Amino acid sequence: MSLPLWPHRFKAAKVVYFAVILLVVVADQVTKALVVGSLHLYESREIIAGVFNLVYVTNKGAAFSMLADVNSPWRHYFFLGIGSVALVGLTAAYWKLRKITGLYSWSLALIAGGAAGNLIDRVRFGAVIDFLDFYVGNYHWPAFNIADSAICVGVGLFLLINIFETRIKELRKS
Repeated sequence: MSLPLWPHRFKAAKVVYFAVILLVVVADQVTKALVVGSLHLYESREIIAGVFNLVYVTNKGAAFSMLADVNSPWRHYFFLGIGSVALVGLTAAYWKLRKITGLYSWSLALIAGGAAGNLIDRVRFGAVIDFLDFYVGNYHWPAFNIADSAICVGVGLFLLINIFETRIKELRKS
């Protein structure tokens, strides 16, 4: 009689989840430390002419600097609370969704790692450090960082998983 493989699959998914979070946080914090050590605040260095600069800016608000202009001491605590609740919620979602497909481990870990990286900045600096500046002509996409990238990739992967899972369920019913 052989043992079922599914307990090992769940254990592997757990390792993937926490390893990806750690990898994202380390990559995010190391790149931010390099930027802080190499550039002055608001300094910009052209990397690819007309396309990409490295910059050193901070963001006290949310994505795209939303609420950055709100001049309240509660803003900082609001974002700390939101980030902490997000990490708990993402981990709870992981525990539930990991049984469906291991890909949820990757998507939720990318989002959680990004949230953790930005949360660390808020605790350490009171703002998030952004440094990637892509642009065309005079149009600049808002500066972002590795944590933001991980969140976007994780959300995209999460949406794709949901689309394909829904499609698979529909095919099984027919």
